[in-house]
Amino acid sequence: MATNADPSAAPGLSTDPMVVLGTLPGVPAAVDAVRQAVDNLYGHRVMRRRSDEVTSEAALRGARGSAALAGADWPLEEVRRRSDFSADDQARTVGAALRLTAEAGRLLGVWRRSPMQALARLHLVAASGAAVDDTVGRPRLAGEPVDEPLISVAEVDLPEPPEVNARLDGLTALLLGGTAAPALVVAAVVHGELLCLRPFGSFNGPVARAAERIVLIGSGLDPKSICPAEVGYAELGKAGYLRALEGYASGTPEGMAVWIGHCGRALEVGVRESVAVCEALQRGAA
Repeated sequence: MATNADPSAAPGLSTDPMVVLGTLPGVPAAVDAVRQAVDNLYGHRVMRRRSDEVTSEAALRGARGSAALAGADWPLEEVRRRSDFSADDQARTVGAALRLTAEAGRLLGVWRRSPMQALARLHLVAASGAAVDDTVGRPRLAGEPVDEPLISVAEVDLPEPPEVNARLDGLTALLLGGTAAPALVVAAVVHGELLCLRPFGSFNGPVARAAERIVLIGSGLDPKSICPAEVGYAELGKAGYLRALEGYASGTPEGMAVWIGHCGRALEVGVRESVAVCEALQRGAA
């Protein structure tokens, strides 16, 4: 995590840089808004009886949103009805997003022991619908290309492999060392760092969003995985997503706050989507 946020601005917090990020202007309000929205969703009466159905719908809608950001903007019902995701690049992208969303809920134990092992597994799952070679499931080496057209249009430099490895090691150390930072902050950092690093040759965006989902599940903020932030990122638009990512990449306090705020708004939109699912289930319309 590369940041120019000044730990001295928060005395006593310098050993936990994620906590420092949680004190940036606007971030506490974003954290509070997300917590209130999530608590309201979990308190919905439908969640007492039909939470598994809400989880399934959140997974489907989250995968659709992640695939849309990666260039396969399919209608929800098309994603729902399809069974073959091998026909072309768009179909493979949607298939990868669906597999990643399903896998995220199963990787929490691995993530807690070894985030890099979990990321390798996510990349393997994402790439399994295409030709798999020895680049899959490991960080890229010098000279290996990166296929990430969405991020390539942003003003975010592509780090060289030595920097990628060093920053992945730093992120892993932060995660394994534990943090008192709010779940939104940790999830936003994981998501933003992986997007900026693009450690794999492909599927970095979908993998980054799946990793964010794992953090939200494991933190206890969204243990049932019913808050599909990917829906929010897609609804808020690619342009806003990339502008916010450029803020993260800048490493400045202002830029980091913009990114965390954007992640918070996306999560709130995802919560609203699941509230709508709950309301539909309650009316018998879904």
